[in-house]
Amino acid sequence: MSLKSFIEVYGTFVAGITLFVFLLIFANNFASTANLLNVLKQVSFLSILAIGFTFALITSELDLSFANVCSLAAVVIGSLISTDTAWPAAVAAGIGVGIAAGLLNGLLVTVLKVPSLISTLGTASVANGLAFMITGGVAFVGRWDPNFLFLGRGKIGPVPVIILITVVLFFIALILSTQTRTGVHLQATGENEEAARRSGINTRNCKILGLTLSGLAAGLTAVFLVANLSSAAPQMAGDFLLNGIAATLLGMTMFTPAKPNILGTFVGALIIVCLSNGLILLGAQYYIQDIMLGIIIIVSVAVSASVLKRAAFAL
Repeated sequence: MSLKSFIEVYGTFVAGITLFVFLLIFANNFASTANLLNVLKQVSFLSILAIGFTFALITSELDLSFANVCSLAAVVIGSLISTDTAWPAAVAAGIGVGIAAGLLNGLLVTVLKVPSLISTLGTASVANGLAFMITGGVAFVGRWDPNFLFLGRGKIGPVPVIILITVVLFFIALILSTQTRTGVHLQATGENEEAARRSGINTRNCKILGLTLSGLAAGLTAVFLVANLSSAAPQMAGDFLLNGIAATLLGMTMFTPAKPNILGTFVGALIIVCLSNGLILLGAQYYIQDIMLGIIIIVSVAVSASVLKRAAFAL
């Protein structure tokens, strides 16, 4: 592998390691066990959401509704538990909201031919309105079943349960996207829909599946967020939208450049959370995080576009 190819494939990953070492040395308390576990916990919430978004992007569709759908699923869980519904039923309902929203997005894109950029923006607005309607703008708080809270706050030994769950979900997503026929069909649909269709792949179902998996991830994240925070508010996942997009786009600059991939998304989420945590510990103003996030998105898209352009000329 030439140096140029190495930089294209692993450059962002190496930059992430360099950032991590820098923060270990210069950011006070960054290297403490408590802080590193906290970083991994924050990575867990972000990476589950971003991995769902990655499945939509693999089929070449956008899902800009995942954060609002996550918030809606969260308030549904909160409202059901607050009315003494058994928590497993509330969890199932929250996940069901995510799946239903993803399926709706898929049908809007494939049946009504509404571009995913537009359809998912519409779904996001509807989800946001429903979340405020259910809560009346007030967060659900109160007594929560300890078994439910264990999903978000529990530990096995020193390790938070949510980290272990995320590792399991990550490997399931990685295997699904790279080692199964379904994953191959999703990739083929995203890379060249017409060629995939002519080769017998049901591209319509692939797009529906990609967007539904994004909704499923939103529902799952809602469960863990509510269990971790012991509350459910209308816009509790709002900050995850840009972070999730940035993690996925950053992931497209490594391992399989210019292509959305699960491993890249996970590392992208890790880099973003480490950067955010490190900036706080270094005393940077809060708005610096937004500026850095914007730069990451712009640079990631520019790098991916450059790689795609060179790949096209190489054919």
